[in-house]
Amino acid sequence: MHADLSRVTFRPAKHYSGVLAQQGRVQLDADANEQTAITQHQARTLAADLIGQHGGPHGATGFRIDYCPGENKLDNLAVHGGRYYVDGILCDADRPSAGTPAGQAPTGTPPDGSAATDETDPDGSGGDSGGEPRPCTDGTVWTYWDQPDAYRDPEKPADRLPAQFPYLVYLKVWERTVTAAEDPEIREVALGAALPDTAARIKTVWQVLPLAGTDLGAPADPTADQVRTAFRTWADAHRTPTATAAFRTERPERSDDEPCLTRPDHRYRGPENQLYRVEIHTGGTAGTATFKWSRENGSVVFPVAALDGTWVELATLGNDDKLDLGAGDRVELADSAYTSRGEPADLLRVEEVDLPGRRVRLNAEPGPGTGRLPGLHPFLRRWDHRAPGGRGTAGHHRNGALKLVEGTWIDLEDGIQLWFEPGGRYRPGDHWAAPARTATGTVEWPAAADGRPLLQPPAGVEAHYAPLAWVVGGESAVTDLRYTFRPLAAPIEHIEGAARD
Repeated sequence: MHADLSRVTFRPAKHYSGVLAQQGRVQLDADANEQTAITQHQARTLAADLIGQHGGPHGATGFRIDYCPGENKLDNLAVHGGRYYVDGILCDADRPSAGTPAGQAPTGTPPDGSAATDETDPDGSGGDSGGEPRPCTDGTVWTYWDQPDAYRDPEKPADRLPAQFPYLVYLKVWERTVTAAEDPEIREVALGAALPDTAARIKTVWQVLPLAGTDLGAPADPTADQVRTAFRTWADAHRTPTATAAFRTERPERSDDEPCLTRPDHRYRGPENQLYRVEIHTGGTAGTATFKWSRENGSVVFPVAALDGTWVELATLGNDDKLDLGAGDRVELADSAYTSRGEPADLLRVEEVDLPGRRVRLNAEPGPGTGRLPGLHPFLRRWDHRAPGGRGTAGHHRNGALKLVEGTWIDLEDGIQLWFEPGGRYRPGDHWAAPARTATGTVEWPAAADGRPLLQPPAGVEAHYAPLAWVVGGESAVTDLRYTFRPLAAPIEHIEGAARD
């Protein structure tokens, strides 16, 4: 989570069932966040145990898929409303109505306010005057191209539905952090622009995506159960991380020559408590993967007001000299679409800062398609590795990130070191976080009995998958792959009567 956190303390293996506040004690963000994580873990575990890996409530099962051939346009899918659970996570496919402005009667309502009757569609099925269903154009359901968090682009061939039948349509579910930089409604304007924002939010992101039949590995002319089994194998391979890493602290060379800002025996030499975050930027293996890091958990962001070539006008330049921008800083230009798609963008360098104009000049113009639509709330995110000679790590890759080297301790800064275990395969967004504390002069990281740091899998992004439909085209265009469940409760007289019988 790219939030301004002190640390993340939830550990399922500890089996804590709640957090107790004590009188007269300091209130920390980590305690409240751990209570949220405990409650969420319990609720989702219970839901998954009762429902199974995925399923929807009978009568309100969401994500029914209709195939809409494109004819002279691109093919499309209708995603019908309702609820569906994936690994205990609730996904809601209902499309909110646009609402009615004050003083304007709802569309289709007669002037006298009586209920309107659509003679061409009396049963509300979405049919046109010829009686044919039009699920992709009635505006009451999501479609493949306008689903809220997938940001599919018709101009990108990779985003289009497969041209060859059959193919699978599946649901991908994951979570991400949203701050006031992306959703201004989170900010309490009564606090004033000079104060930082308050709490962040966790958003459940669902995306309806296609998978070519040739990539699924199912047998020819498969049954629905065979498709589900093949997809489970595919999903397990994509969900299970194969990379591990570890943090440690070692006193840097020539630390005896530094001013005594910290205790001489401390291995962490930083002047402040920090939450270091290392995040994979470009995925792949050690030969191609890159990473970036932040001493503020990647939470230092600046909403973008305008973009003009290499000049970026910002809503603010930061709250203090620790959370601002300076020449040499590495930044990435992101927005809601970029974050939801999970695609890495070039890490650019700040060349010049115009304080009166609240502008910064970057070393190159940001790539096309990102940061130019105000409705997507673009922002700059600062990372703390800098050019050679700065405080952070040197050795940049061509896209501004750092080359990932396995099997050796990599120096970050102030005694913080990082290890990538050989043989890993890395995914963009995978990250590891370690709190660095001045009181102990080290990082908080799991260690063996002899003090050696233990390897840990990445903290995210944890994706969850469920099959929705097998699209074969023709008259029998779609085979439904969803599951449904009925309520557990039943009338008492029915249960007691069954017991007497």
